[in-house]
Amino acid sequence: MRLLRVAYPHPGFPDAPYERVAKLLAEAEAAVEGEEDVISQGLDDLDAAAGGDFDVLDDESATAAVAAITDSAFFARVHATFVVTFYDDHEVWDLLGYEGPSYDRGGYLHRGFDDLDWLPRPRITEYDGPPRPELIAGRDAR
Repeated sequence: MRLLRVAYPHPGFPDAPYERVAKLLAEAEAAVEGEEDVISQGLDDLDAAAGGDFDVLDDESATAAVAAITDSAFFARVHATFVVTFYDDHEVWDLLGYEGPSYDRGGYLHRGFDDLDWLPRPRITEYDGPPRPELIAGRDAR
């Protein structure tokens, strides 16, 4: 859990989505023949990079320890599992404000596509200079 929280921080998020990823990583380790020790060994390597117990490090030191193992097979497995599992979790969707896929409801065009009030207003201006043939769709610019 500590590794996941340090590597993928979402300070206001509850533990449950992180716990689901940690559980999946533990289950996957037992299920993959020949790679049963990747997670266990990776956690040992993380403790070694931390100079002891990773779980007791402050955030800055923990981040440095994680950075030291990012090229390992262990971290590649953690990263691949986390990104897919965590960001496909419906609780995380709710926390991020993602309404989920809308293909079955006709897309986003009439379902809040323009409700991104946290983005700056786009600057939209018309080009009033000389004609530029390279900007006309379907024309060869040569």
